[in-house]
Amino acid sequence: QVQLVESGGGSVQAGGSLRLSCTASGYTFSSKRVGWFRQAPGKAREGVAAIRSAASMYYADYADSVKGRFTISQDNAKNTVYLQMNNLKPEDTAVYYCAAGPLWRVWYSPDDYDHWGQGTQVTVSS
Repeated sequence: QVQLVESGGGSVQAGGSLRLSCTASGYTFSSKRVGWFRQAPGKAREGVAAIRSAASMYYADYADSVKGRFTISQDNAKNTVYLQMNNLKPEDTAVYYCAAGPLWRVWYSPDDYDHWGQGTQVTVSS
């Protein structure tokens, strides 16, 4: 069955960096879009970034709040998607989840993803 395992969360001060990893198994890696979502206490889960591949090209999408600070990438040989997070802000504090879903669905909607990881905590202090 499809499994997604996140790692790389932690605590950093504002301005710091973290890299999250999402390793997938149980399906052909390039056949699904992989997205990163986050959920802060009392808030709805929101899309942060997503990536898909087609014909050796990679297509990434980002939420406006993270553009220029976060970079999503994909290593097909390792079945892993990374989220490099730079210049972190306290408002980035949340549990971060990776998810996999069909290529044709909306990238930022949690409802359009079928499989989820367990989540990893990111805490940014001011």
